[in-house]
Amino acid sequence: MEKKTIVIGVIGADVHAVGNQILYYAFSEAGFNVVNLGVMVSQEEYIEAAIESNAEAIVVSSLYGHGELDCQGLREKCDEAGLEGILLYVGGNIVVGKQPFEDVEKRFKAMGFDRVFGPGTAPETTIDALKEDLLGIKK
Repeated sequence: MEKKTIVIGVIGADVHAVGNQILYYAFSEAGFNVVNLGVMVSQEEYIEAAIESNAEAIVVSSLYGHGELDCQGLREKCDEAGLEGILLYVGGNIVVGKQPFEDVEKRFKAMGFDRVFGPGTAPETTIDALKEDLLGIKK
């Protein structure tokens, strides 16, 4: 199987590095080629890395609660840069305060994200989604 390339990182002014390292390890062990941008990543950096690495997916993490602001317009910027249809995932503590996950998920899907993962999602859940979306492998 050819390794699928994914770009990961923590968006915006967020400096939460531990979860990012856990995801990097988990995705790599699951057989993905992972481009890890680390913390405090701009939308433009995700897009540049996806273009340079010919990535099939961008996985955005956020823990400090401002993911909703940080992620606005990412799908449109991807499209403008020639990345139409690239898989966009987002996960973590992506909104301020306690909000029903169904509402949060709807808002992020309306922004163009393919999958939305709430706080505390196990890496395996995201790996299963990536395998389904990129490889057609259903668990």
